[in-house]
Amino acid sequence: MSEKVVIALGGNALGHDLESQRIAVKSTAKAIVDLIEAGNKVVITHGNGPQVGMLNNVFADYKKMNPNFQDMPLSMCVAMSQAYIGYDLQNAIREELLNRKIEKSVVSVITQVVVDENDKAFSNPTKPIGPFMTEEEAEIAKGKGMDVVEDAGRGYRRVVASPKPVEIVEIESIRRLVDADSVVIACGGGGIPVVSKGNVLEGKGAVIDKDFASSVLAQQLDADKLVVLTAVEKVAINFGKEDETWLSKMSVEEAKEYSDRGEFAPGSMLPKVQAAIDFANSRDNRESLITSLEKASEGLKGNTGTKIYK
Repeated sequence: MSEKVVIALGGNALGHDLESQRIAVKSTAKAIVDLIEAGNKVVITHGNGPQVGMLNNVFADYKKMNPNFQDMPLSMCVAMSQAYIGYDLQNAIREELLNRKIEKSVVSVITQVVVDENDKAFSNPTKPIGPFMTEEEAEIAKGKGMDVVEDAGRGYRRVVASPKPVEIVEIESIRRLVDADSVVIACGGGGIPVVSKGNVLEGKGAVIDKDFASSVLAQQLDADKLVVLTAVEKVAINFGKEDETWLSKMSVEEAKEYSDRGEFAPGSMLPKVQAAIDFANSRDNRESLITSLEKASEGLKGNTGTKIYK
């Protein structure tokens, strides 16, 4: 039976620079088209950590050569990363579809995601972004209103907030594309963070967690499943210890209990599990799956991965 599935790609699906990205998306496309060939309607999200960092560094270096150049807002860098990652990814998927004689359009949507201007994350920015700075450069950055921290003796770096996503601005366009049987790439890098001020959407210098944005997207699309892809086949408790246990399924209650007792690493597996909980708990008959890219097809058949259910 056809299902509507949101696939949140992990960083290993995209590589870390232009050349490795072109190579990585070829194998990523094969795994995604396996799911499409099985009859699923697929919406794809992806991270952008290395890519948005690269763009930020490029503009920082350019400004050193051209001091009058206006600082490039982080929201613009997120938008650029969505476009060039989407370009490679949609072409790789299109090629793989055609190789299998499947005719579907593949579309990348530059996606804005509304965040709450009063989110507590804005009072405690923790996400490092951009190049290392000298103390003098750090003082200049602070004078421009940036938050800067010293990084373990290696220099100073800008840090930005990571607010929770509230809603997807382009959701209606994405929904219509899915209904028209297109393969859609959306919410790249967690989406471009914006706050709503009347009819104006104002970009924010922040980074939204890709998995949380994927959960919100899946809920607003009324998807059947959220699949969060990572480097491992299943989620483990007591990870790296003698009594390490790989889990095939967790109820929402069990997943919350494991999270509360610190079983999952912050900034790594924890946000993936929390995003999976949010989706599975949002309505009856919704399930999340955490597994690797290579095992996604088998995971959706129920043969592997970690299922999170209500």
